[in-house]
Amino acid sequence: MSKKLLLSLSGGMDSVVLLHMAVNQGYDEIHTISFDYGQRHRRELECIEKQFHDIYSKHNVQLFNTIIDAKFLSKVSPTSSLTNTDIDNPDISKMAGDAQPVSYVPFRNQMFNTIACAYAESNDIPEVWYGAAEVDSLAGYWDGSTEFLESFNNLTALNREHRITLVAPLLTMSKAAIVQEGVRLGVDFLNTWTCYSNREDGLADATTPSSSMRVKGFIDSGWVDPIKYVQQDKLDELYRQNKCKEI
Repeated sequence: MSKKLLLSLSGGMDSVVLLHMAVNQGYDEIHTISFDYGQRHRRELECIEKQFHDIYSKHNVQLFNTIIDAKFLSKVSPTSSLTNTDIDNPDISKMAGDAQPVSYVPFRNQMFNTIACAYAESNDIPEVWYGAAEVDSLAGYWDGSTEFLESFNNLTALNREHRITLVAPLLTMSKAAIVQEGVRLGVDFLNTWTCYSNREDGLADATTPSSSMRVKGFIDSGWVDPIKYVQQDKLDELYRQNKCKEI
């Protein structure tokens, strides 16, 4: 009998590590669900096919990806820099004291996880994994917190016939620990995208909250992030100072 799982996959660093963790734990039928919500950093979706190809070359596993058109978010949540390009992305150096960054998309994770649970119920899949990490909730994304996860599962427990459990295996891990786990599992981090910017030159911007936390995770773990940034010269110096190694 297949060991089935549904995983919310964005193409970002965290969810890609999560995908490799699922393969490593013996799930041999993995359904992934991705959301095209008109995000500024849509480039993350382009990484998914490359990750699938990498996994197929190493493992005997069935992967099924469904991309959901959720562009309605740009209409119902135009207050986020991710769904409204007229709003600048937040600068991590200027976020001190902010309860929520302007890159927060109202109720995004709740909506996406609800859709994922509907897919799981319809396909007889008992668990849904998503890549929430507590460090993100500390940066203002409340829908990546322990409290959110517990409350969401209390809600799905009301289901009278199908019990779907939302699981966040990365929740208590630091970004450094996530990078270390990804390196251990052989994740191709070059084909992940975390940055909220969408620069024409293809470079990531380390001043955005997501990229800042990613870079710190790599440096704290002792590894060099393989993607290139606007601030690459400064980052290369930090890599040297911290004796970071290339993957």
